[in-house]
Amino acid sequence: MVTKMSNVAIITARGGSKRIPRKNIKAFLGKPILQYSIEAALKADTFDEVMVSTEDEEIAAIARKAGASVPFFRTEKTANDFATTADVIGEVLEMYEAQGKHFERACCIYPTAPFITSDKLKEGMQLLEENEAESALPVVRFSFPPQRCVVIKENYLTPKWPEYMACRSQDLEPYYHDAGQFYCIDTAAFAKQHTVFMSKTVPIILSEMDVQDIDTEEDWAMAELKYKMTIQSQAKRKASKKRFCAWGLNSHRHLK
Repeated sequence: MVTKMSNVAIITARGGSKRIPRKNIKAFLGKPILQYSIEAALKADTFDEVMVSTEDEEIAAIARKAGASVPFFRTEKTANDFATTADVIGEVLEMYEAQGKHFERACCIYPTAPFITSDKLKEGMQLLEENEAESALPVVRFSFPPQRCVVIKENYLTPKWPEYMACRSQDLEPYYHDAGQFYCIDTAAFAKQHTVFMSKTVPIILSEMDVQDIDTEEDWAMAELKYKMTIQSQAKRKASKKRFCAWGLNSHRHLK
């Protein structure tokens, strides 16, 4: 018997990262970076199950301690360097089906994306449903217009598209790229297309402060710096709001 369920969060955390060894459980400002993704998914309160897909016993233990489930381990097919995100999602959904569980929607979350918030995950899942979309994913605008890029030919810089070089940045069409954080998908559409970027994909637009690729040690240091700045900015806004509310209350008392 198949039990129909609504949403599952699939956090992909392979153990064999190369450029930053044990990247998925490396300490990020005091706790395993994987834990940030788990906590955001749990706090979103929109998933019937929050699971971690891994082949690694240590990662599984950390995931369970943080509150996620690890109902099964990855096969060798999806634990190698060549498996795609879509391959991992497909295997997870198939394994759940074998256990008699069917999910209508899924959210694939990367384990090294501490800027993910529960609100963004909730927004993605809502956009998926409200727009009758097949997938929803975070994107960020290119900071410099790609239309005005240059290439090197015979040792000289050459405009790739000369016709755009005299255009003002604000007059050029904005280009976006995948933020590399999470993908909300309709599982029926995914079964047909086997990709996270489907025919009907809606965007979740993020700012550059909410995005950071983490592929090198330098990236890692930059991510920690940006994260600290984000937390400090949020604390200042809360303190300012608190002072404003206190001022408003005191003014109201004086008026009486």
